[in-house]
Amino acid sequence: VTGASFFVFSGALKSSSGYLAKSSIVEDGVMVQITAENMDSLRQALREMKDFTITCGKTDAEDPQELVHIQWVEDDKNFSKG
Repeated sequence: VTGASFFVFSGALKSSSGYLAKSSIVEDGVMVQITAENMDSLRQALREMKDFTITCGKTDAEDPQELVHIQWVEDDKNFSKG
């Protein structure tokens, strides 16, 4: 589990790159490069406020190397209070 101050999602990853998606740490945030098709799915999930998982790693890998899981949670108004 990695905490980050911000996330950047880039839909510029080419299908021919050999990767499902790539993630990297940038300063105190995370950048996730995904295909244009996956970006469309991500946008739709965000509009509908649904959880979404991005599998990172090479397309021919047996097990995924990383998962980026976007999860909607209940609003906790007591967090960082005061």
